[in-house]
Amino acid sequence: MFKLFKTILKAGEPTVKYPFKPIEVAPGFRGKPHYDATQCIACAACTSVCPANALTMETDLASGERRWQLFLGRCIFCGRCEEVCPTRAIVLSEEFELAVTCKADLYVKASFRLQECRVCHQPFTAKKSVDYTMALLTHSGMDADAVEALRPQFETCPDCKRHQNLQNNRDLRLSHDSGREHQ
Repeated sequence: MFKLFKTILKAGEPTVKYPFKPIEVAPGFRGKPHYDATQCIACAACTSVCPANALTMETDLASGERRWQLFLGRCIFCGRCEEVCPTRAIVLSEEFELAVTCKADLYVKASFRLQECRVCHQPFTAKKSVDYTMALLTHSGMDADAVEALRPQFETCPDCKRHQNLQNNRDLRLSHDSGREHQ
């Protein structure tokens, strides 16, 4: 019996006096997502992989804005957003205390200006994503003048690029049409 009491005393207290004493979380703990809007390029990769639909992105062409939103009330802390973010703009923290008195406090929001197409002047992507692409090209070792020469291509919407390609390639025949002529 003395041996049992001795073992119990060695073990110490089995519980933590939470909330009066902070809880130490285990390594790799997935808590509240921390979002850095300055790092975000509004690529929507995080919104497309979120299984709980806690992340949403809406594009308002009239105002020329793209709005990103995280609703922590739906977040299941799976970490998929962190895995796919190319700029590490969203990272899971160790924070787990999310109780609020107002539901609006559970929303994290950001707005991004849209890039207008050089040809049709319609907004089509986030300006930050074009700037990020240009910065990546420069960082990869490409000459700064060569990168700037490519800027018009990146600032043209896919529809206008397609239209320009069709105009430039009018004389090309499709491969299935040329095969009929040879038969």
